[in-house]
Formats: sequence, structure tokens, C-alpha cells
Amino acid sequence: MNSFQTTFGSLQDYEKGGIEIVADNPMYYAFSNIFEVANQSAPYEKVAVAVNLGYVIEAVRLEGQSGWYAAPHDEFAIVMDGEVEVHFIKLADPTAVYTDDSKGSIPLAAQPAGTPMGRVVARRGHQVLLPEGAAYRFTAHSVGVMLIQTMDGPATVHKWGQICLK
Repeated sequence: MNSFQTTFGSLQDYEKGGIEIVADNPMYYAFSNIFEVANQSAPYEKVAVAVNLGYVIEAVRLEGQSGWYAAPHDEFAIVMDGEVEVHFIKLADPTAVYTDDSKGSIPLAAQPAGTPMGRVVARRGHQVLLPEGAAYRFTAHSVGVMLIQTMDGPATVHKWGQICLK
């Protein structure tokens, strides 16, 4: 019987994984390493690493302060490495930011009008709800990695040709 050990990676210590194809073509599979993707990304670039219908998982490099974002639906973020502070503002007028047809996170040009809702400090393994009707901004004092579950939208970056195992 084979013995396997799970190792949780970080930006400082990760191995690129792989797949073993028994009776299929590896070109049918996309495989990426979130730490490698974040290591090669600009701060707060939301790079799609998984897609299921209209939903995406984005790998995000935490570093410094992001701009403001909002989404017409709930999003979920999980910190995979490091620490991030998330500030929230209840949007005064969500229809000024997005329509009923909007999907995914939308970058905002400036801090939106609205009521501050507070902040959350999340560390490795913590999950944060990014609620509909609220704007959010990230601040990280050191480099880290976060995954965001959302819908494919204007802030989602697709780099399949650069990140997938072929």
C-alpha cells in the first residue's frame, strides 16, 4: 500500500505538482500551482486557476494595499499564506457600481460612497466573506497568497497558456 504525505505549501516553500495520466491525454487537463501563480503575479492581480461553468477560483498575490472592489454577489476568500486585513464599506448605491447583469468582482476607481462596516484580519487558513452590497479593500504588510471564489468577471485574469501544465 502506498503512503502519501500532504504538505501545505507557502510562497517560500512549494513544489510544482504534477499529474500521472494512466490512459488519457495530458492535454485534456489543466494543472497549476497557486503559489507559483501568485509568485509570478502582480499584487492583487486576480488570476483564474480553476473554472467551473461561470465560477472561478482566483489566486491572488497579497502585497501592499489593493484598490477597492465590489461584486453583485457574495464572494469568499481564503488566506493560503500570510496575513491580510480586509476593510469593508456598505455601498450607498450599489446600482452605481454594478447592474443585475454584472458578474465577478469589479474594480472601483476610488473609495466608494457608503458607511464603513469595519475590518477583518485573516491569517493562513482563515476564510472571509466578501458580501454582496459591500466594497472591500485588502492590505498586507508582507507577501502572501489568497484564493477567491467568485464568478468570472472584469477583474478576473486568464493566463492559461502561461500557468497550465501541457
